[in-house]
Amino acid sequence: MNHFTYKNKELYCESVSVSKISDKVGTPFYLYSTATLSHHFRVFDTSFADIPHLTCFAVKSCSNLSVLRLFSSLGGGADIVSGGELYRAIKAGIDPKRIIYSGVGKTKEEMINGLQTGILMFNIESEQELDRLQEVAAEMGVNAPVSFRVNPDVDPKTHAYISTGLAENKFGIPIKEAGKTYMRAKGMPNINILGVSCHIGSQLTQVSPFVESLQKVKRFIKALADHEINISYLDLGGGVGIKYRDEEPPHPEEYAREIIEEMKGFDCTLILEPGRVIAGNAGILVSKVLYTKRNEAKNFIIVDAAMNDLARPSLYDAFHDIFPVHVKNENIHDESLEKADVVGPICETGDFLAKDRLLPALSSGELVAVMSSGAYGFTMSSNYNSRPRAAEVLVHEDKFYVIRERETYDSLIKGESIPPFLDK
Repeated sequence: MNHFTYKNKELYCESVSVSKISDKVGTPFYLYSTATLSHHFRVFDTSFADIPHLTCFAVKSCSNLSVLRLFSSLGGGADIVSGGELYRAIKAGIDPKRIIYSGVGKTKEEMINGLQTGILMFNIESEQELDRLQEVAAEMGVNAPVSFRVNPDVDPKTHAYISTGLAENKFGIPIKEAGKTYMRAKGMPNINILGVSCHIGSQLTQVSPFVESLQKVKRFIKALADHEINISYLDLGGGVGIKYRDEEPPHPEEYAREIIEEMKGFDCTLILEPGRVIAGNAGILVSKVLYTKRNEAKNFIIVDAAMNDLARPSLYDAFHDIFPVHVKNENIHDESLEKADVVGPICETGDFLAKDRLLPALSSGELVAVMSSGAYGFTMSSNYNSRPRAAEVLVHEDKFYVIRERETYDSLIKGESIPPFLDK
């Protein structure tokens, strides 16, 4: 569910008119619903209430400080993959003991920061990373808490670019080889083994790949116990999908039910790393129509949001519903529709938000809402074509708050300088 609904032929976020926000903030902007974010987090987290667990929100999906603070207030932790995400999580008030540090390319400086902060554990993804962490921890005179990300070679049945659990993917250590890595780590004086981790992909719409992965990881953990390596945490990662178009992803309660059944009699705290399933449908991208254009082959609706604002359609050929903020009929499906491409101002043919989409006739100045943009929207945005990044806005009941100001031209060149030999 989400809290974006039409009232009197106008789109609202909770009890605030989207066009009212546009009048104050301008376009484009990302808009999040506190009620939807909170509801999705609670539903997911409470679905696992019957077993020891920790819900660590995937910061990469939506990293605004206000969003992270909201999840922290609900008892959530953070799954991070960079020093910047660690910085954000701490600034947002997330308990370090609820932070999991993933990622294949952690630097020495990032390891130092994680150890100094006192995070719950690092998810190690290679032998060389293990060696580097041992060196860093020894230099600091501390023990580094670790889990190893094992690659179970399970097909997640998702887009190739967001599949992470196959043998051909860069992530993790093959599960057939991981036992040797654990044995090496056991002999390292500054490494404290706490867990086993896996993550097979994103936007999964079936529970079976998760269950298959969990079964493989359980067998692996039992084999570790035979070598007196006892595991306290089993990190199953994230990846539960959402409905963008005609997908039928599992409800979190269905997902939890099957995972809990598989965890029976298994004495580990389960760690989960949801991102999209919580934030995806809790946010939209609001844009304004600049021009309409017709040629012999196509109709185009040119808007002020572009591929730099929302990369998913260009990157993954991803589908996002696009709705007008103002409609002529109470039921949008009663509108007269025409096929058009919704495109942005960037000088790339790949700059589109939708292709061959049936939409109501739109005119210059009208607002559109790109739905299901709360995850991997702003966090993947860029300054390509020297475009300032969009504002982020959070609605709470009948009020809205700008939680990230729109970038300016001055912010685009912040940190740049012209050397003296050119200053003539």
